[in-house]
Amino acid sequence: MRFIASLAAVLGLALSAPASAADISGAGATFPYPVYAKWADAYKRKTGVGMNYQSIGSGAGVKQIQARTVTFGATDAPLKGPDLEKHKLVQFPMVLGAIVPIVNVDGIGPGELVLDGRTLARIYLGEVKKWNDPALVALNPGLKLPDRPILPVRRSDGSGTTFNFTQYLARTHPDFEAKVGVGTAVEWPVGLGSKGNEGVANNVLQMRGTIGYVEYAFAKQNAISYARMVNREGRTVAPETKSFVAAAANADWKSAPGFGISLNDQRGAESWPMTVPTFILVPREPKDPAAAAAALSFFSWAFAEGDRLAEDLGYVPLPDVLVREIKASWSAIVNPAGKPVHPAD
Repeated sequence: MRFIASLAAVLGLALSAPASAADISGAGATFPYPVYAKWADAYKRKTGVGMNYQSIGSGAGVKQIQARTVTFGATDAPLKGPDLEKHKLVQFPMVLGAIVPIVNVDGIGPGELVLDGRTLARIYLGEVKKWNDPALVALNPGLKLPDRPILPVRRSDGSGTTFNFTQYLARTHPDFEAKVGVGTAVEWPVGLGSKGNEGVANNVLQMRGTIGYVEYAFAKQNAISYARMVNREGRTVAPETKSFVAAAANADWKSAPGFGISLNDQRGAESWPMTVPTFILVPREPKDPAAAAAALSFFSWAFAEGDRLAEDLGYVPLPDVLVREIKASWSAIVNPAGKPVHPAD
């Protein structure tokens, strides 16, 4: 609880204060906020350069980078090629995380409840209404489930986490796609709206009978009860580094502009079904080339030296071969003279 309270206290404020002219500005996804905060603190101590990152949700972050009010945007819902071209943006993944269902049910500890995509979709459609519904009982033989209403908690803001969550539910249950659809903001038929991953986590922590979806780091840092999932291969898996790595193992990152692929519902016996890459957006012709160069220097440092900090929080660093491809893509970010703002490593 203390971790979430501390996050809420600094949302929209500088990760490292006081700010200076050299500080980096960014805005967007709440999903990667814990690791960006850790990286920013370590980078500030090493270089003296801070990062002012507004954790306001993917949708708002995309709007800010399109308006050029920040140096970089952050989103968990990658932009498609036409949008990248229209707004003259370079997009690249920064780190891998995962979405986990979290619950507050009397007598059920972390990892004891098992869910599958279809049942999770039916909960958010309002069809599975009680914790002892036959669908949940069938998935959890031997687990004592209470005769208590289920209160789904979901995001109320434009959210890349919601985009990936709804995409997964739509892939595993056609009725969800038809009735709710996929997006950063959707018309939910049921549930309590909350702002940010931290808002969802706080509401689940405070209210019995709830279920929500958050980035794994929020669940891990606060010891919130999470559910295991039945994956595409019919195997029950836990949210952990090896299951996130398994989901990304065969990804074809070059198959979409700006590396904008989905890792939802990947094949593999050990794959976690809601593994999520989170993305950075930088203008191809930044208003402030020096600020863009400073941001890319920070990202380069994070790729080289931030792996342990990421892993400690439950994120997965990107493979080295992908990092090299990402850095090569930075050559498209140029100053008014047409020269790359960041030198090739």
